[in-house]
Amino acid sequence: MVMQNKPVALVTGANKGIGLQIAKDLAAHGFTVLVGSRNLELGETAAQSIGADARALQLDVTDQSSIAAAAERVHSELGRLDVLVNNAAISHTRRPPGMSVEEYAKSTLPSNVSLDELRAVFETNVFGVVAVTQAMLPLLREAPSARIVNVSSGAGSLTMNAAPDFPWRSIYGPVYPASKTALNAMTLAMAIELESTGIKVNAVSPGFAATALNNFAGTLTVQQAAREPVRLALPGPDGPTGTFSGENGPIPW
Repeated sequence: MVMQNKPVALVTGANKGIGLQIAKDLAAHGFTVLVGSRNLELGETAAQSIGADARALQLDVTDQSSIAAAAERVHSELGRLDVLVNNAAISHTRRPPGMSVEEYAKSTLPSNVSLDELRAVFETNVFGVVAVTQAMLPLLREAPSARIVNVSSGAGSLTMNAAPDFPWRSIYGPVYPASKTALNAMTLAMAIELESTGIKVNAVSPGFAATALNNFAGTLTVQQAAREPVRLALPGPDGPTGTFSGENGPIPW
């Protein structure tokens, strides 16, 4: 095992979109950044676009052998991990091109949702986060000021969706929105378990950014969307833990 002096950050799903921008920003803040990507070739291309402080890491958050191999590589090649950004996520597996968010929501109501669709999205957005976090925790526990940032969404806020006047209430459903609700629950559970260790765990909504996740229908740039995840990745021992926030401040659970 080699222990390097520079802090190390792992960003899952970092070969494009918000994840890539988070990785770029963390590299600019002095981190060696591991660009997690299911496809190693795409990850290598992304790492090259960041520069010498980035390395591609093959990581499929739904594949336990891939996760274990990634954790072993971090341990043997770098010997440390200071920040884990759980960014990898999918919004669907079968939404046809051109189908609107509203149309997709109607096809995935609790009364008619495909259980295969439900399982697939939760496998990435919820179980994948837990699996990667478990694998990386031994290294994070050794870091002087470790942080875990779970990239969630305001779409998962139960409080906001329960309000009759919330404009997006009608599309709250059991697939992507509920997966982010579940991710928020996992975040709080992690924060409670780890609060005595000094590891900070927070959920963050990057906002409605134009990415492949929403067919580039978002209104924010990836640069804007990366600001809050990066902010939460940077604080030292006095940073927050067990919070859910966006660029405009706290978001109700």
